[in-house]
Amino acid sequence: MTHTFPENFLWGASISAHQTEGAYQTDGKGLSVQDTRPRDNHEIADFTVAVDHYHHYKEDIRLLAEMGIKIFRFSIAWTRIFPAGRGEINQKGLQHYSDVIEELLKYGIQPYITLNHFDLPQALEDEGGWSVRSTVDAFKRYAETLFEAYGDRVTHWLTINEPNIMLLVDKKILGKEIPLQEKYQQFHHLMIAEKYAFKRCHELIEGGQIGPVPNISLVYPATSKPMDNQAALYFNSVRNWAYLDFSCFGRYNAVFKDYLNRNGITIEFAAEDQELMEHNFPDFVAMNFYTTVTVEKPTEKDGMANGISDQQSEDIMEWGFYKGFTNPYLKKNEFNWTIDPDGLKTTLQTLYDRYHLPIIITENGLGAKDELTDDGKIHDSYRINYLNQHIDQCLQAVEAGVDLIGYSPWSAIDLISVHEGISKRYGFIYVDRTEQNEKELTRYKKDSFYWYQTLIETNQLPS
Repeated sequence: MTHTFPENFLWGASISAHQTEGAYQTDGKGLSVQDTRPRDNHEIADFTVAVDHYHHYKEDIRLLAEMGIKIFRFSIAWTRIFPAGRGEINQKGLQHYSDVIEELLKYGIQPYITLNHFDLPQALEDEGGWSVRSTVDAFKRYAETLFEAYGDRVTHWLTINEPNIMLLVDKKILGKEIPLQEKYQQFHHLMIAEKYAFKRCHELIEGGQIGPVPNISLVYPATSKPMDNQAALYFNSVRNWAYLDFSCFGRYNAVFKDYLNRNGITIEFAAEDQELMEHNFPDFVAMNFYTTVTVEKPTEKDGMANGISDQQSEDIMEWGFYKGFTNPYLKKNEFNWTIDPDGLKTTLQTLYDRYHLPIIITENGLGAKDELTDDGKIHDSYRINYLNQHIDQCLQAVEAGVDLIGYSPWSAIDLISVHEGISKRYGFIYVDRTEQNEKELTRYKKDSFYWYQTLIETNQLPS
């Protein structure tokens, strides 16, 4: 073992449009569900200005090039291309992303573009959003427009960011709760939209490659009890494998189908869906990873404590549902996240063994309350420690035979978190603003910037 990453390993960094760009109604942009979503806390920064990456993209890309990244994972705002989700193309929006792509290529940075990152056009949401089939058709046209406009320069694409998280934690991501039947019809539409993206990317872009981008958190059973293991089996299916089995195998897996059946959920298929599912597949899997999950089998006592009936409690017992369990072997950070770098290696091995496709990590990172010193420094040793532990497990996974081709952590620059605003920072580059005061939005390099720069230069973890 050389303990060195492969020479062609793709080091990168990631952002999303709505959390960084700002300029929310500039140059013809329409409103997305992230622009209009109800906000629980009006004291934190919103997305109207964010960190103004829309106007600072040249500066940001220059800094990222200095850091040495080889790829830049970013998303395109659907509402900059089609302000109402469909109809006439907004040429200013189309030109903006062409300019961003040219700036990246100028520095030898390869774009990895996400088609949609939680920011569905509000006009489509008003028509029913992902619950109605017409949104699939609108997404298909949107994706085709991007492939035709940028496919001569961009060969690597990601589909829909974290559809599993969008649905599992709907209130947090979308600002509303979705009934279970509607939620899994949305699941089907999201995955069919992705299948169209696979198909049209391969048809329209010579040498085009495309992959799904779910958030994957391997699920552990709380104990060695058989029923806890069954709870983990079901939640692994619902949380992780249902999405990737659909993408990579073109099917609903058996455990997930049982979950749907036991909940009385029926998915409506269109005539063309089965063929789309079975004949269009990804070239790689992109994976967002932050931590693992632990679950146990609910008991009748758990059911009663949650205010449900005896019959419902029996149903939970019978059908192998699950509830969260605090894993005593994992540490938590200040935001109550469990930290499990060893679980990243296990997740990578499990994922590769299941699908045997190249894997790229497109999110992994630590949100924290960084402090800017009087001399313009940000000493984020906690972030370096987090990244060091997880990248070490990436290297161990590579050495164990996993075809891990790249690592693009979250995030390239500071951005706006939905629930913590700008106070919860992830970036290698600090953006000087507060929740209520945008100030000059000056950029500063954090200690982690220089650490990551050394890692990229050497392909080895700094000692």
